[in-house]
Amino acid sequence: MVTIERYTVSSVPVLADRVRCVLGESGLISLPTESFYGLAAAPFDERALTRLWQVKGRSEGKPILVLIGDRSQLGPFVRDIPQAANVLMNAFWPGPLTIVFPAALGLSHAVTAGTGSVGIRLSAWQPLVDLLCRVGPVTGTSANREGMPPPRTAEEVRDCLGEALDLIIDGGPTPGGRPSTVIDVQGPIRIIRAGSIGQNAIAAQLAAHGLHLEPDCQ
Repeated sequence: MVTIERYTVSSVPVLADRVRCVLGESGLISLPTESFYGLAAAPFDERALTRLWQVKGRSEGKPILVLIGDRSQLGPFVRDIPQAANVLMNAFWPGPLTIVFPAALGLSHAVTAGTGSVGIRLSAWQPLVDLLCRVGPVTGTSANREGMPPPRTAEEVRDCLGEALDLIIDGGPTPGGRPSTVIDVQGPIRIIRAGSIGQNAIAAQLAAHGLHLEPDCQ
C-alpha cells in the first residue's frame, strides 16, 4: 500500500529524508504544487524515468518538466541561459512560469523527449520549495494518467495512481486553477502554453529589456 505522509512545517526535515530515500531507490512520489499534485522522480535516474512514463501512459514527443527549489539548482539541466530567461526569472520566479531552456548535453531523452530542450519551473508553493531546497530537483508532470484530470488532493492521487507510487506527500488541497504558463526562450520568444501569467505581463517585462515576444503566440 502506498504511504501517505502529511506535510507540516515542523516535519520538513524528516519528510526530506524520506523523499531522498525513496528517490534514491528509483521511486515515484507525488508532491503538492501551486496548482495540482505533481509526479516526482529523480531527473537523472533512467529507471525512475521509465517508471514515470509507464505510470503516466505518456505519449512520445512530450517532454517532462523539472521542478527546482532554488535557482542554484538550474545548472546541470541547461546548456546556456538566454537573456530572455534571465529577465523572466527575475520577474516571475518563484512562480507559475515554466521556462524552456536549451537542454544540457546528455540530459535524458525521457526528460527532453528528443527536443534538445527542457522546461524548468521554480515554484512559489512553500511545501514544495521546503522539500526541494533539501532534496534537489525532481520531475514535475501532473500526478495523473494522461488524459485524466490533474488531482488537487492526496486522496485523488491515491485513487488515480494507487499502488504505482511509493510515497504521497499530503500538503492538503492545492489551489487548482490554470497551470503554469510555458514560454520558450530559444530563438524567437514564444508562449507555448497559456497559463497563470498573462501574455501582456510577459511582453511588458521583455520589452523593458529590449526583447520581443512573438505576437501570434497564445
